[in-house]
Amino acid sequence: MNQQFGEVYAQSVAKDYVIAELGGRTIEQALADGEDAKTVWEAVCATFDVPQRLH
Repeated sequence: MNQQFGEVYAQSVAKDYVIAELGGRTIEQALADGEDAKTVWEAVCATFDVPQRLH
């Protein structure tokens, strides 16, 4: 997250951005609900078009 968004913005994305692929939850909510971190990161990559080198 920090490599893609920078430290401050990564925190905001994790807390505030609702991702459809995570069932309409934020990253923080999905992780708190026990979603696998790899699944969450894959949803982030798809939503924000993260460069392949960071996958």
